[in-house]
Amino acid sequence: MEIITHHSQDLKTAEIIGDELLIVNPEDTLQLIVDIYYQGFDRIVIHEKNITSDFFDLKTKLAGEILQKFINYKMSLIIVGDFNKYSSDSLKDFIYESNKGNRINFLSSFS
Repeated sequence: MEIITHHSQDLKTAEIIGDELLIVNPEDTLQLIVDIYYQGFDRIVIHEKNITSDFFDLKTKLAGEILQKFINYKMSLIIVGDFNKYSSDSLKDFIYESNKGNRINFLSSFS
């Protein structure tokens, strides 16, 4: 796992780069938030491939559990990936609603 630091609009962003799954359960999420927070970052960018596929199946309720950790600990999250491959209308609606806010966003790229 590598952390690339981005600075913009008074925000320090940690972009996490790696090939392994970094978020599989709420406990992984909490550990990631704590590690990043103590390094002085304001938000996290993580790529879709680093999150368990169960996250994108809303029936598992894993997305809600994981994203609630980010909200509770006031850490913003950007998930980068190709979300068009998911056929779930519920997931598309969830992404649309999330992108209306500024705490959790789903983007096709981050630069």
